[in-house]
Amino acid sequence: MTPIQTQPRPARAHPADRTVVDVMAAAGPQVCDDMTVEVALAVMASARAGHLLVCDEDGLCTGLVTPAQLAAVREGSAYTDRVRLREVPGDRGPVAPSATTMAEAEHAMRYRGLDALPVVDEQGSALGVLALAR
Repeated sequence: MTPIQTQPRPARAHPADRTVVDVMAAAGPQVCDDMTVEVALAVMASARAGHLLVCDEDGLCTGLVTPAQLAAVREGSAYTDRVRLREVPGDRGPVAPSATTMAEAEHAMRYRGLDALPVVDEQGSALGVLALAR
């Protein structure tokens, strides 16, 4: 393994100039959208995670799911143990491009009632997660 030398991020002149990349947390568990709800719940439980990032077959982040969302699906009358994450109805939430400012992200999260927002690079791959302090 080759060590990589990193450069510190330059300090921004004004806090309003901060982007989501400046304050995001590590991405955490990522799963493919062809995973079943049952397996996703098991992954979340074993990782002690409050959410899972969901990616499509190309590895692009399509949003995130929470235990509450999956529990609601599991309690539905049409549920079987073969339901995959891509079949889960509803919105898995938006994603934030890495250039999104903190002010924009915070506004969007509060407006939509989101606790967490995936941060993606220019290609759509997950870089991390932005979580609001409650």
